[in-house]
This record gives sequence, C-alpha cells and structure tokens, in this order.
Amino acid sequence: MRRYGKHTDEDDIRTRPGRRNTRPRTNIRPKHEDAAEGMVLTVDRGRLTCLVDDRVVMAMKARELGRKAAVVGDRVALVGDLSGKKDTLARIVRIEERDSVLRRTADDDDPFERVVVANADQLAIVTALADPEPRPRLIDRCLVAAFDGGLEPLLVLTKSDLAPPDEILELYGALDIPYVVTSRAELETGNAADRVREQLDGRVTAFVGHSGVGKTTLVNALVPQDRRRSTGHVNAVTGRGRHTTTSALALPLPEMEGWVIDTPGVRSFGLAHIDPSRVIHAFPDLESGTEGCPRACSHDEPDCALDDWVAQGHADPARLYSLRRLLATRERKEGD
Repeated sequence: MRRYGKHTDEDDIRTRPGRRNTRPRTNIRPKHEDAAEGMVLTVDRGRLTCLVDDRVVMAMKARELGRKAAVVGDRVALVGDLSGKKDTLARIVRIEERDSVLRRTADDDDPFERVVVANADQLAIVTALADPEPRPRLIDRCLVAAFDGGLEPLLVLTKSDLAPPDEILELYGALDIPYVVTSRAELETGNAADRVREQLDGRVTAFVGHSGVGKTTLVNALVPQDRRRSTGHVNAVTGRGRHTTTSALALPLPEMEGWVIDTPGVRSFGLAHIDPSRVIHAFPDLESGTEGCPRACSHDEPDCALDDWVAQGHADPARLYSLRRLLATRERKEGD
C-alpha cells in the first residue's frame, strides 16, 4: 500500500534523524555571572575542598575547564549546591587570574611543571641547622622559584640547639631575606610559633622544606585547632626525614589575618621551567645595570654589563655573587 499519493511534497515526508549532529553545537558557554567566590583549601583525587564565605564546600572541576587545574590557594567561582552539607557537591566553573604561582618540576630534565600553590604572598623556607644537615642548594632553588613566581622569601632555621646559624645567615646575608631562628625546645613549647607568627600577619604564606626539618610541627603549632598533620622522625642511617604531609593544605591563622599553606616535604626542587631573565627582577639594585648587557645575557659571562656596574660602586659585589650563585643552581645538584 502506498503511503503517499502520486504528487508527494518533500516537505511532507518525515525522515528519521541521524545518529550524528542531532543537536546544534555552539562555542558560547554560560558566563555564570551568579557564581559564588571561593578559595581552594586542598585537593584530593579530583575533589576540591573550598571555602565559600564561612562554609567549607566540596566541589569538582567543571568539564568546560578542560585540562586547566585548580590548586591550593586559587580563587575560584562555584555554582551548584553551596550549602556545605554532607554528600553535596558544587562545580568550579572558573579559575580567577593568579597573582603569584609557586611551581616546580620533578627534576631539571622534566619539562612538565607542577603548580604547588597559587596566590601566596610569601614562601617560608624551613631548614634544620642539623639532623638533617642543611642543604644550601635546595634553599637556593626554593629562592629562585620564589623570585620567579612573585613570592617574598622567609628563612625559618630550626634546631639551633644542635648547630649555630651563623654560616647559613652569612651565606644569605647579602640577599636581605628576613629570617627566624628557632630551637627544638621552642618548637615543642610553642615559642617558635609565636616568633614566626609575627612574619605571617596579613599574608598568605606557603611553607616548604625537606622532610624532618620540623615544618609540620611548626604548622601544627601555628594552627593548634587543626592538628591534622602527623609528624615524623629523621632516619639515623640516611639522614632523611619521613614524608608525613601528602598534599598541600591551606589553614587560616587563628586570631589574625593570614593563611598558612602546608606543602608536602620535598627531596628535590626542579627548575626546568624557570626563565633566568625573571630572577633578576628580585634584585632591583642590579636590574638597572643590565641595560648594557648583550642580548640573552645569562649575567654570568665575560660581556655581562653587571661587572662594570658593580665595579663603579652602584651595587654591593656580594649581591652580584648571590645572584650568580642562584642562577647557576640549575647546573648543580641539590646535595652539592
């Protein structure tokens, strides 16, 4: 039986839609203008804990963000269930522009950089004066990463009862870096936390250091109501500490403005991502002297204009030595 008459019109014929292109595609994405502002506190296997107003909200990254990842310290925009109740989940739809970034690579040959912390004002480099022995090359690398990422460094020297701090302070004296020296007894009584806290008010401070230096003990003392971090010991054979912090965590400082971000202990700090030309910005007294440098100058070669600049008395020679030591740290292993 014919379904249609003799003179059928194509417009009258019904066709089954194909399996592809059944929906019109568009590049227009929702702007989420009503999204709430939040801050990422920690990241754990694709789930991000965020602070929205005074509520802790669990969230996941929206698919539209693609490969862009949010890290601790990021300012983000969230939609969905923002109640913070158990078993609820919001979506991060936007990651705001970052003011600063602390980055590292696994080693100097690894092209893949890892963003450790975003929007921190200060990097507290915690190192023990003994047990384990201080590693100046690791400190140098942390300083380079801080200068490159726009963070101001702070040296926190622990266990001064086991060794004097004079040698380390002399090594970094020309850099004019603020520092705090503490002992094991001060860490246990909390006096060390009081002295460090003076350097943290009104700032977001990321703490970094290799295992066993007392970093987590110090963070626990700074934020006593949130003692979620366990502490470890130093191996008597290897001289290395045991990793006790497995992920970065942002904690508000009690009774003052400011945040502490505890990061996992590091045994290496790769600088494959560092552009040496950005490190000079942390040396304003030397930066003006680079105007006569040849193109792509490494600032550690015979034609570098900084030599004449310093010889003419425009800057302290110790500052130039410190700059070149930091720039050369990529060619040296951290244990050297």
